[in-house]
Amino acid sequence: MKAIDFSRSFVTFRVDALKKPPVTVSHKPPFSLNNARIQADCCCQITDKNSGTVQQFVLGASCKTERVGVERDIWTEPNADYAPIFSHDRFLILKSWARVGTHVMLYPPSLGWQPERQTGKIEDTYDSVRIDLSYAEGVELATGSQIVQATLANQPLVGRTVFETERYSALIEYPVKTMNANERDTVYQTDTGPILLPDLTPEPNDLITGMELAFIALNAPGWAEVIVRLPTPVAEGASTYHYTGTRRLDVRNTIIGLQ
Repeated sequence: MKAIDFSRSFVTFRVDALKKPPVTVSHKPPFSLNNARIQADCCCQITDKNSGTVQQFVLGASCKTERVGVERDIWTEPNADYAPIFSHDRFLILKSWARVGTHVMLYPPSLGWQPERQTGKIEDTYDSVRIDLSYAEGVELATGSQIVQATLANQPLVGRTVFETERYSALIEYPVKTMNANERDTVYQTDTGPILLPDLTPEPNDLITGMELAFIALNAPGWAEVIVRLPTPVAEGASTYHYTGTRRLDVRNTIIGLQ
């Protein structure tokens, strides 16, 4: 079987201000052209059971807001975590500053305030977006013993988690970055992320707007627990984004060892 080799999988978005003015930045870019290559962190494939339509959503690795190519003062202030999500035609950018509700103007300021969740069509925003997923041969690790052995042998691992509603089926594929392994009692458990956690209630064209980031823990084939990135109060009148919302899901889990 084949699985995504996340170490060789990337999303690259191209901004060319001479063709299309950028609408997602909070400063004037020092140069008119930039290709941002971001390693893929998760792939979520959602099938609409009614129509058979399949949509693919790819999460890029989190990075920080920056000025590219300057001689100093690279990091924008206030700085934000930046996590991009792309489908074949739409995008969702998740930005989180130190405090929920921080207001930063887009550039130019005529575009208004920069939202914490900015979504739109790729064709209206970027010169191009490439999603390049690389696949490698893999073997399904069918038993706890096989998973433990592969973990202790430093074999690259990929997780697949499937959950369904009456209308949708979601397949989430992700690299297992952290795996606990106990060869004495044959216990394994992932603690890995972020993954894309979809909301399976919107209409198909709006599925990207309901994506959340989560970490996933599993130690059995039939269930998983996730902890979701949510606005979290830290003081009176102040919140930050943190992984605090826990959920137990009835799912189908598979662990794959890459060859």
